[in-house]
Parts: sequence; C-alpha cells; structure tokens
Amino acid sequence: MTTELYYTAPTGEQFEEVKAKAIEVWNTMDNTYGYVDGKVGRIKDLENIKDNIMYIVAMFDVDNQTLLANRLTNETRKAIRDRMIDGGSPEYLIAF
Repeated sequence: MTTELYYTAPTGEQFEEVKAKAIEVWNTMDNTYGYVDGKVGRIKDLENIKDNIMYIVAMFDVDNQTLLANRLTNETRKAIRDRMIDGGSPEYLIAF
C-alpha cells in the first residue's frame, strides 16, 4: 500500500546525486539514434519535487538500475529502496 513516502522528495543532495549518476550511466550507452540525448534531456532540468527521483530511476530497466545503485551512497540507495517498497515494488526487483 502506497503512503506519502513514494511521492515525497528526498534531500536535495540525494536528488542531485541520483540525477548526476543517472546521467553518467546514460552516457555509457550507445547514442547512435539519439536515445541517450533524449533520456538525458528529460533528466537534466528536473527539479527535486514530489516523485521526480523515482521518475529518474524508472527510466532504467532492472539491470541498469543495478548499475545506477552501485554508483550511489548507501543513504541515497536506502532513500530509493524505501520509496520503491512504499510504492509496492516486489523486493526481488529492487536493486537499491
């Protein structure tokens, strides 16, 4: 059952960390058809409001969420994990 946590913005530092690391992960991928540019373009101007951190995370499949998670601090990983659990994600699909 979802409570308000999923829709609550994290700390500014956590949001900026996820944003920067997500862009790093996207920039490791093939941009032949502008796919990476499109994804980065959607992230770069996002503000730390509501569930925007989860929007960034949801852009990745589970394997790439693992790549992202491995670049984050433990505190930020926990903030995302708690929100995923709150949002109803099954624990076996949570890389954070």
